[in-house]
Amino acid sequence: MSDTKITTGGEFLVKNTSANDIFIPEEFDEEQRMIFQTCEDFLEKDIYPNLNNIDKKEKGLMRKLIGNAGELGLLGISVPEDLMGFGQSFLTTMYANESIGSSYSFAVAFMAQTGIGTLPLLYYGNEEQKQKYIPGMASGELAAAYCLTEPGAGSDANSGTTKAVLSEDGKHYILNGQKMWITNGGFADIFTVFAKIDNDRILSAFIIEKDWEGVVINPEEEKMGIKGSSTTQIFFNDVKVPVENLLGKRGEGFRIALNILHIGRIKLGVNVVGASKKTITNSVNYSNERKQFGKHISNFGAIKHKLAEQVIKTYAAESAVYRASKDIDEAIEELTKNGADFGKAHIDGSARFAVECAALKVYGSETLDYVVDEAVQIYGGMGFSAEMPVDRAYRDSRINRIFEGTNEINRLIVVETAIKAAQKGNYDLFSHTEAAMKEIDNITETINGSETYFEEKAKYINNFKKSILITIQAMQDILGRKMFAEQEIMMNVSDMIIQVYVAESLMLRVEKLFSIKGENSVKKDILNTFIYDSADIIRKAGKDALNSFANADFGAKINNALEHLTKVAPVNTKEARQNIANYMIEENKYNF
Repeated sequence: MSDTKITTGGEFLVKNTSANDIFIPEEFDEEQRMIFQTCEDFLEKDIYPNLNNIDKKEKGLMRKLIGNAGELGLLGISVPEDLMGFGQSFLTTMYANESIGSSYSFAVAFMAQTGIGTLPLLYYGNEEQKQKYIPGMASGELAAAYCLTEPGAGSDANSGTTKAVLSEDGKHYILNGQKMWITNGGFADIFTVFAKIDNDRILSAFIIEKDWEGVVINPEEEKMGIKGSSTTQIFFNDVKVPVENLLGKRGEGFRIALNILHIGRIKLGVNVVGASKKTITNSVNYSNERKQFGKHISNFGAIKHKLAEQVIKTYAAESAVYRASKDIDEAIEELTKNGADFGKAHIDGSARFAVECAALKVYGSETLDYVVDEAVQIYGGMGFSAEMPVDRAYRDSRINRIFEGTNEINRLIVVETAIKAAQKGNYDLFSHTEAAMKEIDNITETINGSETYFEEKAKYINNFKKSILITIQAMQDILGRKMFAEQEIMMNVSDMIIQVYVAESLMLRVEKLFSIKGENSVKKDILNTFIYDSADIIRKAGKDALNSFANADFGAKINNALEHLTKVAPVNTKEARQNIANYMIEENKYNF
């Protein structure tokens, strides 16, 4: 494997990355930290005191809070200055979104406003459309929503039946259809609506204003969680849409929808990091207050295990999401220098890392689900009380595995996109899969004890990657193109890919951190435990995949290779987790 810097999504499977080439959260500069703190101050002043009223859908409250965020400039962080925004980088936007992620239902409304509500117009709108709508969206004067899903069109978005027909005078499209699960639908002023023109097979996109005749907004949906976010059905009955409100080109709607989802996925991946950190702080606070058998429950090993595992997963997710965010940022800069306009640079920059965006959506959402579930357990009986903060955290977390494409869909995207990008020649995957397959008869344990700490960890990661390469080559040899129809097998491989990306990101972060600040035993404990656990996850996923399609002899040979490639040195995980938990218990907050 070569050591050149990653430039393409999925390429981490065949290239080694230097710790110096990644971004770690400890490197945020003073201006970025000030923006983050502005978000934190806003949440403390406007959101946290109002959480119960938000969940009760107090009339006008969420709309007012969106406006308040706009007054502070928080809705326009990524909007160019000439459109009344702050013009900050993708990485800075992600950092702000981490903070907002801890605000429960408000985070959903905020992300819909600044993401799927604003970005279609910002990236695909013509100059007149952008000047008309974007400044109001950035200031909070205009609230925005995104209308894609229909009763019969969820994951299969292009199967929607909403239709637009050009009027006889050619001045309007007459739009009819129904949309559902529309976030911010109850108070949005502007909607991006996807529909098919005439008998087109592919969607187009339209900008529609709430007050136009024929726009009918249903009452608010009652939901399991994120109760304070506005979610409605919207009907469009002979709505006259001026032809100048076609967004992008005819038939470009499906592409718009997909490209906005890439960005939404990685933004969700950072949102849930913020939510996880807040929940972990609540968990350690309670464990330091609650006494049983004469001492605080934070003294018990079972509780320490839970606290430490919450930290390990969250710290790893954070490491991976900011690594990918910086890669996207650099891709945007490169595309801009090469002449791409603002929208195209952001669209293509994020699409280039579609594998990582989908992977981090999956890993982050499942991390938060783990964190909130264990938080309820740490609270015990009180965790089941609606008076406790973990009640809201638990309910609100669940939607994240469905938002931005279900985790099942995103798992398939991870592996399919990685393979298809290589088939297009975006990076060289197949010479590496073939080379790895040729080595399987000679694979033995490669760790000899003479490596430095990070050399050893890097060898483990490379071996994990070889496990994936062998599995992909076996799929190609035996299943050919039929492999894409084998969803269970594809998801096994996806789990391997996701785990490797997160493990490598964590390793590189710790390595870079040590080079800047010196060795830290607790961070070592996090890395040791994560890689130790990753070995088992990758081995099982690989075996589950191979046992599903390989014959006995070939399967035995590959399984033997996987056994060797996923061997790691023993780790005293009990002691490591106790050290991690104790470090946090002492400060009584998430402090990593």
